[in-house]
Amino acid sequence: MAVLFPAAPDLIAETDWLAENLQNPKVRTVDMGWDGEFDRAHIPGAVRIPHPYIKGVENSRLVVTPEEAKSLFESLGIGDDSIVVGYDHNRIQGPARLWWVLTYYGHSNVKVLNGGWRKWVKEGRPIELTAAAAPSNVTFTPRPDPTVLATVEELVSAIGQPGVGIWDARTSDEFVGRPGGNARGGHVPGATNLEWSEVVDPDEHTFKSLQEIQGLVSEVGLSPDQRTYAYCQAAVRGAHAALTLKLLGYPDVRLDDGSMGEWANREDTPLVEGS
Repeated sequence: MAVLFPAAPDLIAETDWLAENLQNPKVRTVDMGWDGEFDRAHIPGAVRIPHPYIKGVENSRLVVTPEEAKSLFESLGIGDDSIVVGYDHNRIQGPARLWWVLTYYGHSNVKVLNGGWRKWVKEGRPIELTAAAAPSNVTFTPRPDPTVLATVEELVSAIGQPGVGIWDARTSDEFVGRPGGNARGGHVPGATNLEWSEVVDPDEHTFKSLQEIQGLVSEVGLSPDQRTYAYCQAAVRGAHAALTLKLLGYPDVRLDDGSMGEWANREDTPLVEGS
């Protein structure tokens, strides 16, 4: 099978690969669906994260703390040597967030299932109705990597600087300041807008071709020689944007983990309304 993204082949798991590795004890398949989806049916051996945004208990706008990450991932049977594969029903959005959180905490062996649940079922792959027990004898060691996360202060400082790109992965309405939901509306000055879902086939839930995605990203002015910041509302669509850039080989990609949920509800951050 041809490698879709030569710059980062290990970030993608195809359904053939997962089917061949379902019995591999090192592989942990994680269902990133919402309530009810996992209970109706799931990939054999999969476990489910209680809330696919993977946010902190005390500050629900930011990623889980190291202690929370350790507790969560160990409860799912994810240890330091696990190969993690995330999938969902929604065009790889949840798995991208899982990929980013694990990457932030130093776990590099994580993949997203290309096509997710839709492709798996369409191909007639096996499914399961009951939840499997997760291994309990695992150790997950959080090792935060600050180079993949951007704070509000860092992004404010980056605005207008040479060699910086900013990708707003929200809808065009959100980008210009519609609808509400935050104290203020608009986008980060200098940001370019490309909705996250544009890089995914809407019917197959698979990534579009390398050439198509490169064209979309280049068209809005992003380049691999930049330090690129990604954001959305809750750093889930933004995580998908960050994953997309890594698939293209962008070396320096940072996710604003608070995204607009934090940025647009402060009074000391700049916002631009309109296009």
